[in-house]
Amino acid sequence: MVNSKTPVGILGATGIVGQRFLQLLEMHPWFEVTWVAASERSAGLPYAKAANWRLKTPIPEKVASMIVSPADPKDAPKVIFAALDSKIAQELEPRFAEAGCAVVSNSSAFRMQQDVPLIIPEVNPTHLTLIDKQPWRKKSGGFIVTNSNCSAMGLVLALAPLQQRFGVEKVFVVTMQAVSGAGYPGVASLDILGNVIPFIANEEDKLESEPRKMLGSMNGAGAVLADMVVSAQCNRVAVEDGHTESVSVKLKKPATREEIIEAWTSFRGVAQEKRLPSAPDQPIFYDPAPDRPQPRLDVERGAGMSASIGRLRPCPLLDWKFTLLSHNTVRGAAGAALLNAELLQAQGYIG
Repeated sequence: MVNSKTPVGILGATGIVGQRFLQLLEMHPWFEVTWVAASERSAGLPYAKAANWRLKTPIPEKVASMIVSPADPKDAPKVIFAALDSKIAQELEPRFAEAGCAVVSNSSAFRMQQDVPLIIPEVNPTHLTLIDKQPWRKKSGGFIVTNSNCSAMGLVLALAPLQQRFGVEKVFVVTMQAVSGAGYPGVASLDILGNVIPFIANEEDKLESEPRKMLGSMNGAGAVLADMVVSAQCNRVAVEDGHTESVSVKLKKPATREEIIEAWTSFRGVAQEKRLPSAPDQPIFYDPAPDRPQPRLDVERGAGMSASIGRLRPCPLLDWKFTLLSHNTVRGAAGAALLNAELLQAQGYIG
Protein backbone atom coordinates (compact mmCIF):
# COMPACT_ATOMS: atom_id res chain seq x y z
CA MET A 1 0.00 0.00 0.00
CA VAL A 2 1.38 3.43 -0.99
CA ASN A 3 0.52 6.07 1.61
CA SER A 4 2.00 9.27 0.11
CA LYS A 5 3.12 10.40 -3.29
CA THR A 6 6.77 10.26 -4.33
CA PRO A 7 8.09 13.62 -5.63
CA VAL A 8 9.44 13.35 -9.18
CA GLY A 9 11.10 15.64 -11.71
CA ILE A 10 11.07 15.83 -15.50
CA LEU A 11 14.29 16.44 -17.44
CA GLY A 12 13.52 17.75 -20.92
CA ALA A 13 10.07 18.80 -19.75
CA THR A 14 9.23 21.10 -22.66
CA GLY A 15 9.60 18.56 -25.50
CA ILE A 16 6.86 16.27 -26.81
CA VAL A 17 7.81 13.33 -24.59
CA GLY A 18 8.30 15.65 -21.61
CA GLN A 19 4.80 16.99 -22.19
CA ARG A 20 3.45 13.44 -22.38
CA PHE A 21 5.12 12.70 -19.02
CA LEU A 22 3.34 15.68 -17.46
CA GLN A 23 0.01 14.65 -18.96
CA LEU A 24 0.29 11.06 -17.69
CA LEU A 25 1.50 12.15 -14.24
CA GLU A 26 -1.22 14.78 -13.64
CA MET A 27 -3.52 12.43 -11.73
CA HIS A 28 -1.04 9.69 -10.91
CA PRO A 29 -1.77 7.92 -7.60
CA TRP A 30 1.89 7.32 -6.64
CA PHE A 31 3.97 10.17 -8.15
CA GLU A 32 3.73 13.97 -8.00
CA VAL A 33 5.66 16.35 -10.27
CA THR A 34 7.54 18.87 -8.12
CA TRP A 35 10.32 19.93 -10.51
CA VAL A 36 10.64 20.52 -14.24
CA ALA A 37 13.89 21.24 -16.06
CA ALA A 38 14.83 22.14 -19.60
CA SER A 39 17.49 23.97 -21.59
CA GLU A 40 19.11 27.24 -20.52
CA ARG A 41 16.75 29.02 -22.94
CA SER A 42 13.73 27.89 -20.89
CA ALA A 43 15.19 28.01 -17.38
CA GLY A 44 13.66 30.71 -15.18
CA LEU A 45 10.39 30.94 -17.16
CA PRO A 46 6.96 29.72 -16.03
CA TYR A 47 6.37 26.35 -17.72
CA ALA A 48 3.37 27.65 -19.69
CA LYS A 49 5.61 30.28 -21.32
CA ALA A 50 8.59 27.99 -21.85
CA ALA A 51 6.71 25.11 -23.48
CA ASN A 52 4.93 25.04 -26.83
CA TRP A 53 2.23 22.67 -25.53
CA ARG A 54 1.13 20.32 -28.33
CA LEU A 55 -1.10 17.75 -26.61
CA LYS A 56 -4.90 17.61 -26.83
CA THR A 57 -5.45 18.12 -23.09
CA PRO A 58 -4.64 21.42 -21.28
CA ILE A 59 -1.35 21.95 -19.46
CA PRO A 60 -1.81 20.57 -15.93
CA GLU A 61 -2.77 23.60 -13.80
CA LYS A 62 -0.12 23.03 -11.15
CA VAL A 63 2.63 22.67 -13.74
CA ALA A 64 1.63 25.74 -15.82
CA SER A 65 2.95 28.18 -13.20
CA MET A 66 5.93 26.05 -12.15
CA ILE A 67 9.26 27.77 -12.86
CA VAL A 68 11.49 25.76 -15.17
CA SER A 69 14.78 24.86 -13.49
CA PRO A 70 18.19 24.46 -15.10
CA ALA A 71 19.20 20.85 -15.71
CA ASP A 72 21.22 20.54 -12.51
CA PRO A 73 20.75 17.76 -9.93
CA LYS A 74 21.45 20.12 -7.01
CA ASP A 75 17.80 20.84 -6.12
CA ALA A 76 16.17 17.99 -8.04
CA PRO A 77 14.00 15.29 -6.45
CA LYS A 78 15.44 11.79 -6.22
CA VAL A 79 13.28 10.32 -8.97
CA ILE A 80 13.84 11.79 -12.43
CA PHE A 81 12.00 11.00 -15.66
CA ALA A 82 14.37 11.90 -18.50
CA ALA A 83 13.14 12.85 -21.98
CA LEU A 84 16.39 14.02 -23.56
CA ASP A 85 18.09 13.76 -26.92
CA SER A 86 20.69 11.03 -26.84
CA LYS A 87 23.73 13.31 -26.97
CA ILE A 88 22.46 15.45 -24.10
CA ALA A 89 21.44 12.36 -22.11
CA GLN A 90 24.95 10.95 -22.50
CA GLU A 91 26.21 13.91 -20.46
CA LEU A 92 23.33 14.68 -18.10
CA GLU A 93 21.91 11.32 -17.00
CA PRO A 94 25.16 10.11 -15.34
CA ARG A 95 25.36 13.44 -13.44
CA PHE A 96 21.94 12.85 -11.93
CA ALA A 97 22.70 9.18 -11.17
CA GLU A 98 26.01 10.24 -9.62
CA ALA A 99 24.05 12.66 -7.39
CA GLY A 100 21.92 9.78 -6.06
CA CYS A 101 18.91 10.10 -8.37
CA ALA A 102 16.95 7.23 -9.89
CA VAL A 103 16.98 8.19 -13.59
CA VAL A 104 14.09 6.61 -15.49
CA SER A 105 15.16 7.36 -19.03
CA ASN A 106 13.49 7.37 -22.43
CA SER A 107 16.78 8.09 -24.18
CA SER A 108 18.79 5.63 -26.28
CA ALA A 109 22.10 6.79 -24.76
CA PHE A 110 22.55 3.91 -22.29
CA ARG A 111 20.05 1.31 -23.49
CA MET A 112 22.67 -1.16 -24.72
CA GLN A 113 25.17 -0.59 -21.89
CA GLN A 114 25.66 -3.97 -20.24
CA ASP A 115 24.87 -2.87 -16.66
CA VAL A 116 21.82 -0.72 -17.54
CA PRO A 117 18.40 -2.46 -17.53
CA LEU A 118 16.36 -2.06 -20.73
CA ILE A 119 12.98 -2.94 -19.30
CA ILE A 120 9.45 -3.87 -20.28
CA PRO A 121 7.77 -4.91 -17.02
CA GLU A 122 5.69 -7.65 -18.69
CA VAL A 123 8.76 -9.09 -20.45
CA ASN A 124 12.00 -8.88 -18.45
CA PRO A 125 11.48 -7.50 -14.91
CA THR A 126 14.35 -9.64 -13.56
CA HIS A 127 16.79 -7.45 -15.52
CA LEU A 128 16.30 -4.76 -12.85
CA THR A 129 18.96 -6.59 -10.82
CA LEU A 130 21.50 -4.99 -13.20
CA ILE A 131 20.97 -1.81 -11.18
CA ASP A 132 23.17 -3.20 -8.40
CA LYS A 133 26.09 -3.54 -10.85
CA GLN A 134 26.11 0.18 -11.71
CA PRO A 135 28.92 2.30 -10.23
CA TRP A 136 26.50 5.11 -9.36
CA ARG A 137 24.42 2.71 -7.26
CA LYS A 138 27.47 1.66 -5.27
CA LYS A 139 28.65 5.25 -4.78
CA SER A 140 25.49 7.29 -4.15
CA GLY A 141 22.50 4.97 -4.52
CA GLY A 142 21.63 6.51 -7.89
CA PHE A 143 21.04 4.49 -11.05
CA ILE A 144 19.74 4.55 -14.63
CA VAL A 145 16.89 2.42 -16.01
CA THR A 146 15.77 2.73 -19.62
CA ASN A 147 12.82 1.86 -21.83
CA SER A 148 13.17 0.84 -25.43
CA ASN A 149 12.94 2.56 -28.78
CA CYS A 150 9.32 3.30 -29.68
CA SER A 151 9.13 0.68 -32.46
CA ALA A 152 11.04 -1.94 -30.47
CA MET A 153 8.48 -1.65 -27.67
CA GLY A 154 5.55 -2.92 -29.72
CA LEU A 155 7.68 -5.52 -31.50
CA VAL A 156 8.99 -7.01 -28.24
CA LEU A 157 5.50 -7.14 -26.71
CA ALA A 158 4.45 -9.20 -29.74
CA LEU A 159 7.55 -11.42 -29.76
CA ALA A 160 7.81 -12.14 -26.03
CA PRO A 161 4.90 -14.65 -25.85
CA LEU A 162 6.20 -16.36 -29.01
CA GLN A 163 9.73 -16.53 -27.58
CA GLN A 164 8.41 -18.02 -24.33
CA ARG A 165 6.21 -20.68 -26.03
CA PHE A 166 7.98 -21.56 -29.27
CA GLY A 167 11.31 -19.72 -29.48
CA VAL A 168 12.00 -17.09 -32.15
CA GLU A 169 14.77 -17.67 -34.70
CA LYS A 170 14.36 -14.86 -37.25
CA VAL A 171 12.35 -11.63 -37.52
CA PHE A 172 11.79 -9.40 -40.55
CA VAL A 173 10.02 -6.13 -39.75
CA VAL A 174 9.01 -3.09 -41.83
CA THR A 175 7.80 -0.06 -39.87
CA MET A 176 5.47 2.81 -40.80
CA GLN A 177 6.25 5.34 -38.08
CA ALA A 178 4.14 8.34 -37.05
CA VAL A 179 5.41 11.91 -37.35
CA SER A 180 5.08 12.49 -33.57
CA GLY A 181 8.05 10.16 -33.19
CA ALA A 182 10.23 12.90 -34.67
CA GLY A 183 9.29 15.40 -31.92
CA TYR A 184 8.18 18.98 -32.58
CA PRO A 185 8.38 20.61 -35.11
CA GLY A 186 9.70 17.34 -36.49
CA VAL A 187 9.44 16.60 -40.22
CA ALA A 188 8.53 19.55 -42.46
CA SER A 189 4.97 19.31 -43.83
CA LEU A 190 6.16 19.63 -47.45
CA ASP A 191 8.42 16.63 -46.87
CA ILE A 192 5.83 14.28 -45.32
CA LEU A 193 2.39 15.13 -46.74
CA GLY A 194 1.54 12.74 -49.56
CA ASN A 195 4.88 11.04 -49.04
CA VAL A 196 6.77 8.18 -47.35
CA ILE A 197 10.31 8.80 -46.13
CA PRO A 198 12.29 5.52 -46.17
CA PHE A 199 14.93 6.63 -43.67
CA ILE A 200 14.98 7.43 -39.93
CA ALA A 201 18.47 7.98 -38.57
CA ASN A 202 19.78 5.11 -36.38
CA GLU A 203 16.28 3.58 -36.13
CA GLU A 204 17.04 0.30 -37.89
CA ASP A 205 20.11 -0.33 -35.71
CA LYS A 206 17.98 0.15 -32.57
CA LEU A 207 15.23 -2.13 -33.84
CA GLU A 208 17.72 -4.86 -34.69
CA SER A 209 19.60 -4.76 -31.36
CA GLU A 210 17.25 -3.71 -28.52
CA PRO A 211 14.78 -6.63 -28.86
CA ARG A 212 17.67 -9.09 -28.49
CA LYS A 213 18.66 -7.49 -25.16
CA MET A 214 15.11 -7.40 -23.78
CA LEU A 215 14.39 -10.99 -24.87
CA GLY A 216 17.81 -12.19 -23.76
CA SER A 217 19.00 -13.75 -20.51
CA MET A 218 21.30 -12.73 -17.66
CA ASN A 219 24.67 -13.95 -16.46
CA GLY A 220 27.04 -12.70 -13.78
CA ALA A 221 28.35 -9.88 -15.98
CA GLY A 222 25.08 -8.52 -17.34
CA ALA A 223 22.51 -9.05 -20.08
CA VAL A 224 23.12 -11.72 -22.74
CA LEU A 225 21.55 -11.05 -26.14
CA ALA A 226 18.88 -13.49 -27.35
CA ASP A 227 19.98 -15.91 -30.06
CA MET A 228 17.85 -14.51 -32.87
CA VAL A 229 18.29 -12.42 -36.02
CA VAL A 230 16.24 -9.26 -36.60
CA SER A 231 16.19 -7.41 -39.95
CA ALA A 232 14.43 -4.03 -39.92
CA GLN A 233 13.39 -1.40 -42.47
CA CYS A 234 12.01 1.85 -41.04
CA ASN A 235 9.82 4.45 -42.76
CA ARG A 236 8.24 7.76 -41.67
CA VAL A 237 4.61 8.18 -42.78
CA ALA A 238 1.99 10.93 -42.49
CA VAL A 239 0.26 9.54 -39.38
CA GLU A 240 -0.02 11.65 -36.21
CA ASP A 241 0.35 8.93 -33.54
CA GLY A 242 0.90 5.17 -33.74
CA HIS A 243 3.67 3.08 -35.25
CA THR A 244 2.46 0.28 -37.53
CA GLU A 245 4.78 -2.68 -38.20
CA SER A 246 4.53 -5.50 -40.74
CA VAL A 247 6.29 -8.47 -39.14
CA SER A 248 7.36 -11.92 -40.35
CA VAL A 249 8.78 -14.49 -37.90
CA LYS A 250 10.48 -17.87 -38.07
CA LEU A 251 9.86 -19.91 -34.92
CA LYS A 252 12.14 -22.55 -33.39
CA LYS A 253 9.19 -24.91 -32.78
CA PRO A 254 6.10 -25.33 -35.02
CA ALA A 255 2.97 -23.51 -33.90
CA THR A 256 -0.58 -23.32 -35.22
CA ARG A 257 -2.47 -20.06 -35.81
CA GLU A 258 -4.69 -20.82 -32.82
CA GLU A 259 -1.69 -21.47 -30.55
CA ILE A 260 -0.05 -18.17 -31.54
CA ILE A 261 -3.22 -16.14 -30.96
CA GLU A 262 -3.75 -17.86 -27.61
CA ALA A 263 -0.14 -17.06 -26.63
CA TRP A 264 -0.80 -13.38 -27.36
CA THR A 265 -4.21 -13.01 -25.76
CA SER A 266 -3.27 -14.86 -22.55
CA PHE A 267 0.01 -12.96 -22.15
CA ARG A 268 0.33 -11.19 -18.83
CA GLY A 269 3.28 -10.13 -16.66
CA VAL A 270 4.33 -8.72 -13.34
CA ALA A 271 2.77 -5.35 -14.27
CA GLN A 272 -0.68 -6.98 -14.32
CA GLU A 273 0.02 -9.25 -11.32
CA LYS A 274 0.99 -6.26 -9.18
CA ARG A 275 -1.79 -4.12 -10.70
CA LEU A 276 0.59 -1.27 -11.46
CA PRO A 277 -1.42 1.92 -12.12
CA SER A 278 -0.37 2.34 -15.77
CA ALA A 279 -0.51 -1.36 -16.70
CA PRO A 280 -3.19 -2.30 -19.24
CA ASP A 281 -5.41 -5.23 -18.31
CA GLN A 282 -4.49 -6.80 -21.64
CA PRO A 283 -0.98 -5.95 -22.95
CA ILE A 284 -1.74 -7.50 -26.35
CA PHE A 285 -5.09 -7.31 -28.13
CA TYR A 286 -5.64 -9.56 -31.16
CA ASP A 287 -8.19 -8.16 -33.63
CA PRO A 288 -9.65 -10.78 -36.03
CA ALA A 289 -11.00 -8.17 -38.48
CA PRO A 290 -9.26 -8.40 -41.89
CA ASP A 291 -8.35 -4.69 -42.02
CA ARG A 292 -7.14 -4.01 -38.45
CA PRO A 293 -5.25 -2.66 -36.58
CA GLN A 294 -5.30 0.92 -37.89
CA PRO A 295 -3.66 3.93 -36.15
CA ARG A 296 -6.76 6.16 -36.35
CA LEU A 297 -9.04 3.49 -34.85
CA ASP A 298 -6.85 1.45 -32.52
CA VAL A 299 -3.93 3.48 -31.19
CA GLU A 300 -5.64 4.42 -27.91
CA ARG A 301 -6.47 0.83 -26.95
CA GLY A 302 -5.67 0.22 -23.27
CA ALA A 303 -5.22 4.01 -22.80
CA GLY A 304 -2.38 3.77 -25.32
CA MET A 305 -0.58 1.05 -23.34
CA SER A 306 -1.76 -2.06 -25.26
CA ALA A 307 -0.29 -3.35 -28.50
CA SER A 308 -2.82 -4.29 -31.17
CA ILE A 309 -2.12 -7.20 -33.51
CA GLY A 310 -4.05 -8.49 -36.52
CA ARG A 311 -3.79 -10.24 -39.88
CA LEU A 312 -1.91 -13.32 -38.63
CA ARG A 313 -1.35 -15.57 -41.63
CA PRO A 314 1.22 -18.00 -43.05
CA CYS A 315 4.39 -16.44 -44.49
CA PRO A 316 5.89 -18.11 -47.59
CA LEU A 317 9.33 -16.73 -46.70
CA LEU A 318 9.46 -17.41 -42.93
CA ASP A 319 6.69 -19.12 -40.85
CA TRP A 320 4.06 -16.49 -39.95
CA LYS A 321 3.38 -12.82 -40.64
CA PHE A 322 1.17 -10.25 -38.92
CA THR A 323 0.46 -6.52 -38.49
CA LEU A 324 1.29 -4.72 -35.24
CA LEU A 325 0.32 -1.27 -33.89
CA SER A 326 1.48 0.55 -30.74
CA HIS A 327 1.25 4.13 -29.45
CA ASN A 328 4.71 5.60 -29.94
CA THR A 329 4.62 8.46 -27.41
CA VAL A 330 2.62 6.57 -24.74
CA ARG A 331 3.59 2.86 -24.69
CA GLY A 332 6.68 3.61 -26.77
CA ALA A 333 8.00 6.50 -24.64
CA ALA A 334 6.54 8.31 -21.58
CA GLY A 335 4.04 5.59 -20.64
CA ALA A 336 6.78 2.96 -20.84
CA ALA A 337 9.05 4.93 -18.51
CA LEU A 338 6.16 5.56 -16.12
CA LEU A 339 5.37 1.83 -15.99
CA ASN A 340 9.06 1.15 -15.31
CA ALA A 341 9.00 3.64 -12.42
CA GLU A 342 5.91 1.98 -10.99
CA LEU A 343 7.71 -1.37 -11.10
CA LEU A 344 10.74 0.21 -9.41
CA GLN A 345 8.54 1.53 -6.62
CA ALA A 346 6.65 -1.76 -6.24
CA GLN A 347 9.97 -3.57 -5.90
CA GLY A 348 11.44 -1.10 -3.40
CA TYR A 349 14.05 0.61 -5.59
CA ILE A 350 12.41 4.04 -5.13
CA GLY A 351 9.87 5.68 -2.83
